[in-house]
Amino acid sequence: MKNTYLAGAAALALAAGTAYADGHLAFAPGSGDFSWDSYEALKSMDLSGETVSVFGPWLGPDKELVESVIAYFEEATGANVEYSGSDSFEQQIRIDTEAGSPPNVAVFPQPGLAADLAAKGLLVPLADGTADWVRENYAAGQSWVDLGTYADENGADQLYGFFYKVDVKSLVWYSPENFEDAGYDVPETMEDLKALTDQIVADGETPWCIGLGSGGATGWPATDWVEDLMLRTQSPADYDAWVANDLKFTDPKVVGAIEEFGAFARNDAYVAGGAGAVASTDFRDAPKGLFASPPQCYMHRQASFIPAFFPEGTVVGEDADFFYFPAYAGKDLGKPVLGAGTLFAITKDSKGTRAFMEYLQSEIAHEIWMAQKGFLTPHNGVNTGVFTDPTVAKMNDILLNADTFRFDGSDLMPGAIGAGVFWTGMVDYAGGKDAAAVAADIQSTWDNLN
Repeated sequence: MKNTYLAGAAALALAAGTAYADGHLAFAPGSGDFSWDSYEALKSMDLSGETVSVFGPWLGPDKELVESVIAYFEEATGANVEYSGSDSFEQQIRIDTEAGSPPNVAVFPQPGLAADLAAKGLLVPLADGTADWVRENYAAGQSWVDLGTYADENGADQLYGFFYKVDVKSLVWYSPENFEDAGYDVPETMEDLKALTDQIVADGETPWCIGLGSGGATGWPATDWVEDLMLRTQSPADYDAWVANDLKFTDPKVVGAIEEFGAFARNDAYVAGGAGAVASTDFRDAPKGLFASPPQCYMHRQASFIPAFFPEGTVVGEDADFFYFPAYAGKDLGKPVLGAGTLFAITKDSKGTRAFMEYLQSEIAHEIWMAQKGFLTPHNGVNTGVFTDPTVAKMNDILLNADTFRFDGSDLMPGAIGAGVFWTGMVDYAGGKDAAAVAADIQSTWDNLN
């Protein structure tokens, strides 16, 4: 498999070299294994004279990557698409929409902000049939429909958001060499993962590295654990109710998920440095124990970004690898995946805007970014053979095999909760405070929000 990906990378690099020579398209149409039929289909749209403005959070290399995707829409249709990015997107899009000067399309990193604008009548519903298309063409399609559906100014639910570019959090990182030396197999169920945890302890070793430290944001890694464990112990409907404060933090289902996290993090034998070190260990330092000699731990649960904090020279796929944070075999909850992502929404309608949103459904709109770097998609019609990085391809397989996808719950909660007392409460819990007491404190704050 690895050699296949490397061969594909070489072929795409050659194609890109030819294409970049004209200073426009990243890959020459007709080259490589892209779904060029979806590109050719765009040519039926004559959008000469149409200008579409797109505003989002992407800057630097990501800005260049999204512009490389936009270029194919422009080339095929004759439209002009102007993308601008900002590190103050969340504040600026509120200002622009409320002032009556919005872009045609806004790219939201958080559904909650899009929902706020929809409730004020500042978003335009997507075309009829889009929800059916998403259900049929995205893995765990109903999840994506739900995440993009918000109440309008009259309280009626409408589909406003089309998800594009996703991140995966339900990952456990490990050293293949350490596993091989110890004779451990990658667990496929939560029951297996817990059995492996106990086996590592029985062998005189420490199974987990966990760190919650993050400066002023200390505690957030634990919220990801709890969210993942909610999805593995309760239904997606319960998860949604919890995020919406319809299922209270004090409910036994939520307290149970917190205690599931504690079963890993509050056991001295399970965690490098003992349970007392969990809250004080910086999340960026925590995975380094995987690479110590001898290893200080064998597993680390964290999102797809964490290799940025691995020791210099670590090669993912060789020195480090990952597996899906597994579901319980004994519960009928499928394979849920926790993550995040960006959604495109219409903030100012036009013919070109509608065509651009339709373009985002095409395979080529996903494959162009896939073939470069840093892109995951739930679109099950794309050719995953265009991935040039086997690590990203493996993450995308986890996404495509998901039965349920849910957005990071703390990011959907009010800031005082999801970026406040939920964080600090998890630090208190890691330090020994009772789960029910922690949950009661969090719920009390939520109940008293104005």
